[in-house]
Amino acid sequence: MSEISFSDFEKVELRVGEIVKVEDFPEARKPAYKLWIDFGEGLGVKKSSAQITDLYSKEDLLGKQVICVTNFPPRQVANFLSEVLTTGFYREDGKVVLATTDSEVEKGKRLA
Repeated sequence: MSEISFSDFEKVELRVGEIVKVEDFPEARKPAYKLWIDFGEGLGVKKSSAQITDLYSKEDLLGKQVICVTNFPPRQVANFLSEVLTTGFYREDGKVVLATTDSEVEKGKRLA
């Protein structure tokens, strides 16, 4: 594992947002969803592609708060422009568990 400085970490904007819309993403190479995530005033709603279909249904995701990197440049994924990186953890079986909050947090708040 390589070390980074605290100033490097401060450059990464990890913010909480609420998933407000979910669609299937059949054009993606691996099974994925298209997510629309509301970060509140200032950032608004941003799009993200996420390979989380193994553990989450579309209905499970609506209203869920997730932690995202909001200051990466947008990335084209098939025919969809992903504007934020939705974070999660790989399990041993390769499935992704979302990084979420255990209590409600105001949308757009930055990870402390």
